[in-house]
Amino acid sequence: MPDKPLTIATYAAGASLAAITLVYVFGPTFFLDDDAANSARKKGVVGLSNPANDCFINSVLQTLAGLPHLRLYLIREIHRRVLDGPEVYKVPEHDKDSEGDKKDLGAVKLDGLQQGIVTHALKDVLDRLNERPIYRKTISAQTFVGSLERAFMSRISRQQQDAQEFLQLVTERVSEEYHAGHKARRRARRQRAVLSRADEPEKESADLRKELLKQKTGSAADADEESDTEEQDDEEGFPFEGQLESQIECLTCHFKPKPSVSSFVTLTLNVPHQSSTTLNQCFDGMLKVEHIDDFKCENCRLQHAVELKEKELEKADKENARERLETDIAKLRKALEEDPEKPPADVELPDSSLAPKRRIARHMRISTFPKVLAVHLSRSLFMAGNYGTYSSKNMAKVSFPETDDKIKESKTSDVLGMQKEVYLLFYEIARPDEEDNI
Repeated sequence: MPDKPLTIATYAAGASLAAITLVYVFGPTFFLDDDAANSARKKGVVGLSNPANDCFINSVLQTLAGLPHLRLYLIREIHRRVLDGPEVYKVPEHDKDSEGDKKDLGAVKLDGLQQGIVTHALKDVLDRLNERPIYRKTISAQTFVGSLERAFMSRISRQQQDAQEFLQLVTERVSEEYHAGHKARRRARRQRAVLSRADEPEKESADLRKELLKQKTGSAADADEESDTEEQDDEEGFPFEGQLESQIECLTCHFKPKPSVSSFVTLTLNVPHQSSTTLNQCFDGMLKVEHIDDFKCENCRLQHAVELKEKELEKADKENARERLETDIAKLRKALEEDPEKPPADVELPDSSLAPKRRIARHMRISTFPKVLAVHLSRSLFMAGNYGTYSSKNMAKVSFPETDDKIKESKTSDVLGMQKEVYLLFYEIARPDEEDNI
């Protein structure tokens, strides 16, 4: 393995691709298989056959095959499932055979998620692509595609040929299978803990019934497990998964409500409509500060309600009315100090149409960086014409951190001379100055 950190940029390049997908690996990383100059890999490669319009599928699989963090995750996850045993991830048969098509279908889908159908299939095809045969070898992606179709219980269309959508489909499914397996492992640990309490038979029976009930219920069980913070584990999650945080700020009172957090496995960046741009500018377009007018701030609304009730208090002449207004004002001020997003339920607020309109600033940031950041550059442009809305493609040239000059330093002639079935090339660039920077 190389001693120096590497930055790996992998470009998906196949026939009729609707988009370019860049997979950029942050931080020190390494290949599982040593790619030294005298490696046996030069003597033989593994390519993917293209029996139909499968080039977009092949390009995605070839891209994923060169990601060490993904391969390490698949090894750990499959090994973890083997150690736990199939009974941990199996949905009870009486749930799958129960009355009602919706419940039956939900149980079958949950069983597929917990079994990790696509996770197993992805590891198998990536392992085969990373073999070192003594001669050139071609494999087919049909087994992996069949596992995908079995997992989603539907056919995968070859007509659209969109590599980005296929990558999104695969990564989202593997992420969902990880979370389903993670919940199944937590549930199994709880059941073992309940069964070990032999000295408290009554409590044991009640807890066991509760655990079995959680297995049979859907979203309610998930909510209970999400709220349970007693169990902490050190599992490394799916390397493509990160979190985006959206924050707004009122420019009048500078109140910042709780930010909204969402998970992602791929990021879609809009390419600016210009002749050339950079990847950093595409990121700036997503992460820039956006100003929005006519927004109703919760803090300003409560402050407005306090001001109106204070005016009513000045005019009130009855004692009971004054006491009620004073109580309402005190509760509103307490809410302003503690949490303006939770106004007192027993206080009548002025109509929302009377609330003041403010100008806010909104921005997004990546709060949790994934180990592997998959970026989709969206080039679609939608324009209005005389005969309706039509779409076109933005042909702006996007410059990546790795310049063309550095890429040309790679010995592509050796690779091209032996790889006729492969749809894309992997450029590995060592950077000694990045040892202290991520």
